[in-house]
Amino acid sequence: MDIAYIIAEERIRQAIKDGDFDKLPGEGKPLKLEDLSHMPEELRQAYRILKNANMITDEQELKRDMATIEDLISICTDANEEQRLTEMLTEKRLRFEQLVGKKKMTSSAAYRTYQNKIYSKFFY
Repeated sequence: MDIAYIIAEERIRQAIKDGDFDKLPGEGKPLKLEDLSHMPEELRQAYRILKNANMITDEQELKRDMATIEDLISICTDANEEQRLTEMLTEKRLRFEQLVGKKKMTSSAAYRTYQNKIYSKFFY
């Protein structure tokens, strides 16, 4: 075994014994796992780091999700699956519009100037 592994395991055992892991935030609650199966494996860790550092906004994430769903709809051959994907896309669009409205992004002159370009890029 690797010496670093042995040292790490020993320190973890000692921390458990000392109670260092007791009463941590989120104790007893389920973990919030993200489904990153749509993302290439080599980019997943970088995405997590950026997301945890608040470098990726909810709007950006929703835009990415909408683009992915639109791609899936374009290649879908099953009518039921296409209907399900269309409903998901509608839900994402509504959520996106809520976030944009909440941040009052629609009141800026720059947003109004490029609104048609934004909608054509992400919604059509």
